[in-house]
This record gives sequence, C-alpha cells and structure tokens, in this order.
Amino acid sequence: MASKDAQNQRSRSLPGFLPGTSDPDHGVHISPSNPGNQVWQWGPPSPGSLPPGLEYLSQLDLIIIHQQVELLGMILGTETSNKYEIKNSLGQRIYFAVEESICFNRTFCSTLRSCTLKITDNSGREVITVNRPLRCNSCWCPCYLQELEIQAPPGTIVGYVAQKWDPFLPKFTIQNSNKEDILKIVGPCATCGCFGDVDFEVKTINEKLTIGKISKYWSGFVNDVFTNADNFGIHVPADLDVTVKATMIGACFLFDFMFFEHSLAGL
Repeated sequence: MASKDAQNQRSRSLPGFLPGTSDPDHGVHISPSNPGNQVWQWGPPSPGSLPPGLEYLSQLDLIIIHQQVELLGMILGTETSNKYEIKNSLGQRIYFAVEESICFNRTFCSTLRSCTLKITDNSGREVITVNRPLRCNSCWCPCYLQELEIQAPPGTIVGYVAQKWDPFLPKFTIQNSNKEDILKIVGPCATCGCFGDVDFEVKTINEKLTIGKISKYWSGFVNDVFTNADNFGIHVPADLDVTVKATMIGACFLFDFMFFEHSLAGL
C-alpha cells in the first residue's frame, strides 16, 4: 500500500501538467515528445462563468505569440495574411490565429488595413474574434486613431483596445465591453528594437503602477532582415481576468501591425 502511494506521489510530481489545472488526472494530458511541439489538450472543464474557450488562459502569467513565417511572401515580396501560434510558457500551443482580409487591403492599405483575426483552440473551435477597422495611425489625426474590438465567444464583445493621442509615446487603453478604461499600455519612444526587446508596459489608469508588459522579442539579425515573423510575450498577473487577457492578445496583434509588420522593423 505504501509503495502504491509513493508511486502516485511520484507521478503527480512529474513535469507536463499545465498551470491552472486543479486535477492532473482530469486536466491536461501531453505526450512524452518534445514539449515545444505539443499542443494543450484540455480535459473536462469545471463549471463556471468563464467564456467558453478562455479556460485555457486561467492562471497563465505568460502568453507567447509566434508569427508563422510565410514562405510565399518571402519569395514574392508580397504581404500575405498573418498567422500566429499562441502558446503557454512551456511552448505548447493553446490557440491558432488566422487573419482574414482581402488582397486589395493588404496591398494598398498595408499596415493600416482592416481585417478580422479568428482565434481557434486546438479542436478547431473559434473562441476569440478580433475585428480591426480601417483607421488612421498618425498623431496628426487624433480623432480617428487605431481601435480593436475583441469578442469572446464570437458575437459577444468583451473588450476594446483604443489608441490614445500622444505626441511622443505610443499609448493605448484596454477597455471593457462598455468602453470604460481599465488599463493603460505605454510603449517606448522608439520601437525599432535595435538588437533588443521592445517592451510595452501595462499600467494602471493613473500610470503609477506597472502590472505587466507586452514584449516584442528580438530574434536575431538574420531572422529580422529576411522575414517579418515576430515573436511576442504577454506578461501579466496570473489572476488577471481572462477577458482582459484575451483583449491583450488583441493588443499584441495591433502592435505587430502598427510597429513590426515590415521585415526591417526588428532592427
């Protein structure tokens, strides 16, 4: 009996169970292969008020977003629809995001283009929709700056990301479904990221306290020059509301479009 209890204890202490899973026996199950190539397999969720699909974000304090390299765009020099893998801190994929936009907008509106990003879980279920209208990106047009709408599940608005006018720094607010400001995001004066990460600090409304950050990771000279594939990390408190985390994922996409879409942006 004692040996059986010890075996159970050892099995529960093994790595491979994800944060936020209260019972490993009914939660996450992973294969023993390379963790970087795994996906997050979720067991039966406990009942609650979380939007369906956002259970994956519970108690995560790091969300990694990796843009997939588009070989066709590299070869032809054209702008293709963006695709992203969204992963946890173990490198396991929890979501996959695909941009839906027309070729005309990508060609002639470039980084200002209107588009929709559909985020699905590993079963193919759409759990988050990000809508980006065609808007301005200039401090000379303070009345028509960038804005995103986040729905989770699709059809239910949970938040917005709104750019705020500032002559020196990129500033944004995270808003709830009623467009009430709940957090601020303040970027650096220069977003070129010369041989280093670019950090957008997540602050309280009065900007006196920093609670997290959205970072664009510098991935090296060769990658940044020859591809426009970007890697981001969203660092937030683990107990932050999942709808706010979903909105911050949308903010990360917006920053990619605004500041890092071109292949030389990472230098």
